[in-house]
Formats: sequence, structure tokens, C-alpha cells
Amino acid sequence: MNFTVELKIMPLKELLDPQGKAVKGGLDNLGLNTVQDVRIGKHILLQIEAANAEEAERIANEAATKLLANPVMEEFSIFIK
Repeated sequence: MNFTVELKIMPLKELLDPQGKAVKGGLDNLGLNTVQDVRIGKHILLQIEAANAEEAERIANEAATKLLANPVMEEFSIFIK
């Protein structure tokens, strides 16, 4: 079976997000002061051929852990479609 897997990778909440802070400053400069905070991450779609959803999730987890996310600075979530 073919599964579409979404990976949402975000900086750890405890860490400063300089890219998010820069965007927040830009929004403030545009007068969009009601935006309280900005965090910028990655959204990755994988097409995975697997026997079942559990195997697809295992493969996505391995890809994220070994290559796509930096566990020192980022956390990730997996969504199977």
C-alpha cells in the first residue's frame, strides 16, 4: 500500500527561534501587532510504500530520527494519511 506521511518538524519550545523572531519583527513593522509569537519549522511529505500504516509510521520515524530532524534542536510529529 502507498501511504502519504506528513512530518511536522519544529524547534524545541525551550530554544530561541531566530527565524521566527525575524518574521515576528517584520510583522510588527507591517503593523500586525496582534501576532503574539512566530515559530518556523519544516513540513515534509513522504510517499511510503508499506504493508500497513504502522510500518509506514516506523519508516517515517526512522527517516526523521536519522536524517530529517535534529533531535538536539527539533521535535517532530508524524501524521499518516
